[in-house]
Amino acid sequence: MINLSLYGTSGCHLCDEAYVLLNRLKSDFLFTVQVIDIADDETLSETYGIRIPVLVNTQKSELSWPFNENDLRAWLKIN
Repeated sequence: MINLSLYGTSGCHLCDEAYVLLNRLKSDFLFTVQVIDIADDETLSETYGIRIPVLVNTQKSELSWPFNENDLRAWLKIN
């Protein structure tokens, strides 16, 4: 099982797109996703603010926007 964190914020259409991409791959990969709103945390806002949405796994590997389904699929395979 892959544990992912999706850093983003409410009202972010790119974050919504990333979540849709993740849902498309649920049948191909075994993962959980924790959605984290960076607006509630100054440190997270500074770290991820201009790169959201950002996916992070438990090994701290990151995939920042822009990414497409093929990019996400390849990233999930190596994680």
